[in-house]
Amino acid sequence: MQITRLPADDKTNGWSAILPDRMPRPELQGDVAADWIVLGAGYAGLAAARRLAENRPDEKIVLIDAGQAGENASGRNSGFGIDLPHNVGSSLDELEGSHRFMKLARMSLNHLEGVVERHGIDCDWSRAGKYHAAVSPRGTEQVLVPFRKELEALGEPFEWIEGDALRQTLGSPHFTAAVYTPGCVLMNPAALTRGLADTLPDNVQLHENSPVIEAEYANGVRLTTAKGSVRAPKMILAANGFSEQFGFHQRTFLHLIAHASLTRPLTEEERRIYGAPRPWGLTPANAFAGITMRYTSDHRILIRQGLNYRPSQRINPGEQDAVKQRHKRLFDQRFPGLEAVEMEHTWSGFVCLSRNASPAFGQVAPNIWSAVCQNAVGVTKGTFGGILAADVATGQDNPLIADMESLGSPSLLPPRPFLDLGVRTRFKWELWQNRHEA
Repeated sequence: MQITRLPADDKTNGWSAILPDRMPRPELQGDVAADWIVLGAGYAGLAAARRLAENRPDEKIVLIDAGQAGENASGRNSGFGIDLPHNVGSSLDELEGSHRFMKLARMSLNHLEGVVERHGIDCDWSRAGKYHAAVSPRGTEQVLVPFRKELEALGEPFEWIEGDALRQTLGSPHFTAAVYTPGCVLMNPAALTRGLADTLPDNVQLHENSPVIEAEYANGVRLTTAKGSVRAPKMILAANGFSEQFGFHQRTFLHLIAHASLTRPLTEEERRIYGAPRPWGLTPANAFAGITMRYTSDHRILIRQGLNYRPSQRINPGEQDAVKQRHKRLFDQRFPGLEAVEMEHTWSGFVCLSRNASPAFGQVAPNIWSAVCQNAVGVTKGTFGGILAADVATGQDNPLIADMESLGSPSLLPPRPFLDLGVRTRFKWELWQNRHEA
């Protein structure tokens, strides 16, 4: 099978641009034999490789990635380790589903925190919690009030913040109210991904900058790159949205592009004007119209806004220049008095969603297991997907596997071009309907 669409790194990721240079692991060269292949070195692939190494310490695992750790989607997100479901309902079945998801997500965060602490990974890891905020009274009533009731039903701690207290916390008068939950982790996602890649067990061999151009599934798995190949009896597929290129999950994934900008560090005088006392993370009441934001420990402000349907998984020429200008306007609206602060980095990343928000998890062939489609919650969902795929593949008895399987599997998408028309129409409707949250 020929692989016709490969990831392309445009070298714009702001999270990695503010880090020291890193030496990537060598490209795959020559013909390599292994016991396991893990395809994709994002959160799922890194977690799967680490878990395989623990479950099979005497076996050789080859982890292969088309790019460099921290430069793909895992290193380009907003740096939130989410421990709560984005949307929970009030029925008993929905609440039980939320409890199962929270067990999985918190297992992920505990696992990652253990690796960070054990290996001294410098990624600005902080259990700072997050603010789920609304701009308008309508957004408060429609989103935050039900969210508060659901958290009460789940028995989860939270804090309701509004008015002047919220303005002082965020340093912005733009928001009406927010629900603060303490369990979310904030980090530099590129630094975390790099650190996970650089601290893998000794029986994991990582090859970066090694895009696969051909895949064969006879008598095991053989992946071929421009300079070599790797063969193994078994494989865990962790290539997320690109996994359909390998013959799996056809007509399953929606490919979206998201855009982010990071300011230069605020000066001491600008921090005095700004006034927020500590770093924070904020998710919007509506993901289509609203803006995800961070205030980092090195005094930068992140804005992530703009979500578009992009089945090509490619960035258009000149797109980021327009995004940078738009993000600057949005920044000025939210932080009056900081008009001199510029966007130092602007980048884009690709998001893989399923129609029903379920992951593509489990065995997909006699010798292949899948841990893909994290539905925009990659830090936690990717990590627990990778860990549990490795446990399933090696026959480990883990009660969380049942919780993972309860999340369901992706539903089939309509054929194109009907899919394209439907998605674009839905996006326009969502933006119009929720324009009060812009």
